[in-house]
Amino acid sequence: MSHWLTIVARSLHYYCKIKTYKMRKLKLQMNMTVDGFVAGTNGEQNWLEPNQDDEFKNHYQKDIIDSVDTLIMGRKMTEVFISYWENIVNNQPGNTGFLFAQKLVNIPKIVFSKTITTVAGKNIRVENGDLVTVINNLKNKSGKDILVYGGANFVSSLIKSNLIDEFILFIHRTAIGDGLKIFTDTTKLKLTNSKSYECGVVVNQYKPDNG
Repeated sequence: MSHWLTIVARSLHYYCKIKTYKMRKLKLQMNMTVDGFVAGTNGEQNWLEPNQDDEFKNHYQKDIIDSVDTLIMGRKMTEVFISYWENIVNNQPGNTGFLFAQKLVNIPKIVFSKTITTVAGKNIRVENGDLVTVINNLKNKSGKDILVYGGANFVSSLIKSNLIDEFILFIHRTAIGDGLKIFTDTTKLKLTNSKSYECGVVVNQYKPDNG
Protein backbone atom coordinates (compact mmCIF):
# COMPACT_ATOMS: atom_id res chain seq x y z
CA MET A 1 0.00 0.00 0.00
CA SER A 2 2.82 2.40 0.93
CA HIS A 3 4.42 1.75 -2.47
CA TRP A 4 1.30 3.01 -4.27
CA LEU A 5 1.03 6.01 -1.96
CA THR A 6 4.60 6.93 -2.88
CA ILE A 7 3.81 6.71 -6.61
CA VAL A 8 0.69 8.87 -6.17
CA ALA A 9 2.63 11.47 -4.15
CA ARG A 10 5.36 11.66 -6.79
CA SER A 11 2.77 11.96 -9.55
CA LEU A 12 1.04 14.81 -7.75
CA HIS A 13 4.38 16.58 -7.20
CA TYR A 14 5.24 16.26 -10.89
CA TYR A 15 1.76 17.46 -11.91
CA CYS A 16 2.03 20.52 -9.65
CA LYS A 17 5.39 21.39 -11.14
CA ILE A 18 3.85 21.27 -14.63
CA LYS A 19 0.92 23.41 -13.54
CA THR A 20 3.11 26.07 -11.94
CA TYR A 21 5.73 26.19 -14.72
CA LYS A 22 5.64 29.52 -16.52
CA MET A 23 7.58 30.28 -19.67
CA ARG A 24 9.45 33.57 -19.61
CA LYS A 25 8.05 36.30 -21.84
CA LEU A 26 10.03 38.32 -24.36
CA LYS A 27 8.96 41.94 -23.95
CA LEU A 28 9.56 44.78 -26.37
CA GLN A 29 9.90 48.32 -25.05
CA MET A 30 10.03 50.84 -27.90
CA ASN A 31 9.57 54.56 -28.46
CA MET A 32 7.33 55.39 -31.42
CA THR A 33 5.98 58.46 -33.18
CA VAL A 34 2.26 59.08 -33.65
CA ASP A 35 2.59 57.94 -37.26
CA GLY A 36 4.32 54.67 -36.37
CA PHE A 37 8.05 55.30 -36.82
CA VAL A 38 10.72 54.33 -34.28
CA ALA A 39 13.39 56.62 -35.72
CA GLY A 40 14.00 59.01 -38.58
CA THR A 41 15.40 57.77 -41.88
CA ASN A 42 18.94 58.11 -40.51
CA GLY A 43 18.08 56.87 -37.03
CA GLU A 44 17.19 60.28 -35.58
CA GLN A 45 15.22 60.35 -32.35
CA ASN A 46 15.09 64.10 -31.78
CA TRP A 47 11.31 63.75 -31.54
CA LEU A 48 11.48 62.01 -28.15
CA GLU A 49 9.62 63.94 -25.46
CA PRO A 50 12.32 65.84 -23.51
CA ASN A 51 10.19 66.85 -20.51
CA GLN A 52 9.25 63.47 -19.10
CA ASP A 53 7.26 63.49 -15.88
CA ASP A 54 8.27 61.43 -12.85
CA GLU A 55 5.41 58.95 -13.16
CA PHE A 56 6.37 58.08 -16.71
CA LYS A 57 10.07 57.78 -15.88
CA ASN A 58 9.25 55.56 -12.91
CA HIS A 59 7.23 53.29 -15.19
CA TYR A 60 10.07 52.44 -17.55
CA GLN A 61 12.99 52.95 -15.17
CA LYS A 62 11.55 50.78 -12.42
CA ASP A 63 8.37 48.86 -13.25
CA ILE A 64 9.51 47.47 -16.59
CA ILE A 65 13.21 46.93 -15.92
CA ASP A 66 12.54 45.32 -12.52
CA SER A 67 10.34 42.70 -14.21
CA VAL A 68 13.24 41.33 -16.31
CA ASP A 69 16.67 39.85 -15.72
CA THR A 70 18.03 39.76 -19.27
CA LEU A 71 18.35 42.33 -22.06
CA ILE A 72 18.75 41.40 -25.71
CA MET A 73 19.65 43.67 -28.60
CA GLY A 74 21.02 43.70 -32.13
CA ARG A 75 24.60 44.56 -33.01
CA LYS A 76 23.93 47.93 -34.65
CA MET A 77 22.68 49.75 -31.56
CA THR A 78 24.95 48.03 -29.04
CA GLU A 79 27.98 50.35 -29.15
CA VAL A 80 25.97 53.53 -28.59
CA PHE A 81 23.81 51.90 -25.91
CA ILE A 82 26.74 50.49 -23.94
CA SER A 83 28.94 53.59 -24.14
CA TYR A 84 26.08 55.92 -23.14
CA TRP A 85 24.98 54.08 -20.00
CA GLU A 86 28.45 52.98 -18.87
CA ASN A 87 29.68 56.58 -19.21
CA ILE A 88 26.96 57.72 -16.79
CA VAL A 89 27.86 55.01 -14.28
CA ASN A 90 31.62 55.61 -14.56
CA ASN A 91 31.70 59.40 -14.82
CA GLN A 92 28.39 61.01 -13.82
CA PRO A 93 27.37 60.01 -10.28
CA GLY A 94 25.21 63.14 -10.03
CA ASN A 95 23.21 62.33 -13.16
CA THR A 96 19.46 62.03 -12.48
CA GLY A 97 19.47 58.76 -14.43
CA PHE A 98 22.39 57.26 -12.48
CA LEU A 99 20.41 54.54 -10.67
CA PHE A 100 18.68 53.50 -13.90
CA ALA A 101 22.04 53.44 -15.67
CA GLN A 102 23.39 51.16 -12.93
CA LYS A 103 20.55 48.72 -13.54
CA LEU A 104 21.21 48.63 -17.27
CA VAL A 105 24.95 48.15 -16.79
CA ASN A 106 24.53 45.41 -14.19
CA ILE A 107 21.84 43.37 -15.93
CA PRO A 108 23.07 40.53 -18.20
CA LYS A 109 22.92 41.49 -21.88
CA ILE A 110 22.94 39.33 -25.01
CA VAL A 111 23.94 40.84 -28.35
CA PHE A 112 22.88 38.95 -31.48
CA SER A 113 25.27 39.13 -34.40
CA LYS A 114 26.51 37.12 -37.36
CA THR A 115 29.70 39.14 -37.76
CA ILE A 116 31.27 39.69 -34.32
CA THR A 117 32.07 37.44 -31.36
CA THR A 118 32.83 39.95 -28.60
CA VAL A 119 31.60 43.36 -27.45
CA ALA A 120 33.43 45.64 -25.03
CA GLY A 121 31.42 46.38 -21.91
CA LYS A 122 30.12 44.90 -18.68
CA ASN A 123 27.86 41.86 -18.40
CA ILE A 124 27.64 41.31 -22.16
CA ARG A 125 27.91 38.20 -24.29
CA VAL A 126 27.55 37.83 -28.04
CA GLU A 127 25.28 35.17 -29.52
CA ASN A 128 25.97 33.93 -33.06
CA GLY A 129 23.42 31.12 -33.08
CA ASP A 130 20.02 30.87 -34.74
CA LEU A 131 17.78 33.66 -33.44
CA VAL A 132 14.62 31.57 -32.99
CA THR A 133 16.39 28.66 -31.35
CA VAL A 134 18.40 30.79 -28.94
CA ILE A 135 15.44 32.92 -27.82
CA ASN A 136 13.15 29.94 -27.34
CA ASN A 137 15.86 28.35 -25.20
CA LEU A 138 16.08 31.56 -23.16
CA LYS A 139 12.32 31.58 -22.65
CA ASN A 140 12.45 28.05 -21.28
CA LYS A 141 15.05 28.90 -18.63
CA SER A 142 13.97 29.89 -15.13
CA GLY A 143 14.04 33.55 -14.13
CA LYS A 144 12.31 36.82 -14.80
CA ASP A 145 11.17 37.95 -18.24
CA ILE A 146 13.44 39.11 -21.08
CA LEU A 147 13.45 42.64 -22.51
CA VAL A 148 14.48 43.63 -26.03
CA TYR A 149 15.79 47.06 -26.92
CA GLY A 150 15.97 47.89 -30.70
CA GLY A 151 17.18 48.71 -33.27
CA ALA A 152 14.50 48.65 -35.88
CA ASN A 153 15.85 45.86 -38.10
CA PHE A 154 16.55 43.53 -35.19
CA VAL A 155 13.10 44.10 -33.69
CA SER A 156 11.49 43.55 -37.09
CA SER A 157 13.18 40.16 -37.34
CA LEU A 158 11.81 39.21 -33.91
CA ILE A 159 8.29 40.28 -34.93
CA LYS A 160 8.47 38.33 -38.20
CA SER A 161 9.51 35.22 -36.25
CA ASN A 162 6.60 35.66 -33.79
CA LEU A 163 8.99 35.78 -30.84
CA ILE A 164 7.66 38.84 -28.99
CA ASP A 165 5.06 38.08 -26.30
CA GLU A 166 4.37 41.61 -25.08
CA PHE A 167 4.64 44.96 -26.88
CA ILE A 168 5.13 48.05 -24.69
CA LEU A 169 4.99 51.01 -27.07
CA PHE A 170 5.71 54.56 -25.90
CA ILE A 171 3.75 56.77 -28.31
CA HIS A 172 5.22 60.28 -28.41
CA ARG A 173 3.17 63.27 -29.52
CA THR A 174 5.02 63.93 -32.77
CA ALA A 175 4.60 62.80 -36.38
CA ILE A 176 7.71 62.79 -38.58
CA GLY A 177 6.28 61.68 -41.94
CA ASP A 178 8.98 59.13 -42.80
CA GLY A 179 11.48 56.94 -41.03
CA LEU A 180 12.26 53.47 -39.73
CA LYS A 181 9.49 51.03 -38.87
CA ILE A 182 9.38 47.76 -36.94
CA PHE A 183 6.15 46.47 -38.51
CA THR A 184 6.63 45.56 -42.17
CA ASP A 185 3.74 43.09 -42.56
CA THR A 186 0.17 42.91 -41.30
CA THR A 187 0.39 42.18 -37.56
CA LYS A 188 -2.67 41.76 -35.35
CA LEU A 189 -2.29 42.84 -31.74
CA LYS A 190 -4.65 42.91 -28.78
CA LEU A 191 -4.57 46.00 -26.54
CA THR A 192 -4.20 44.93 -22.89
CA ASN A 193 -3.51 48.30 -21.26
CA SER A 194 -3.22 51.97 -22.15
CA LYS A 195 -2.16 54.93 -20.03
CA SER A 196 -1.45 58.55 -20.86
CA TYR A 197 1.09 60.56 -18.90
CA GLU A 198 1.34 64.25 -18.07
CA CYS A 199 4.28 64.74 -20.45
CA GLY A 200 2.12 63.70 -23.41
CA VAL A 201 3.44 60.17 -23.90
CA VAL A 202 0.86 57.39 -24.17
CA VAL A 203 1.99 53.88 -23.22
CA ASN A 204 0.08 51.17 -25.07
CA GLN A 205 0.59 47.57 -24.06
CA TYR A 206 -0.31 44.77 -26.46
CA LYS A 207 -0.02 41.04 -26.86
CA PRO A 208 -0.15 39.12 -30.13
CA ASP A 209 -3.71 38.42 -31.30
CA ASN A 210 -3.54 34.95 -32.75
CA GLY A 211 -7.28 34.38 -32.64
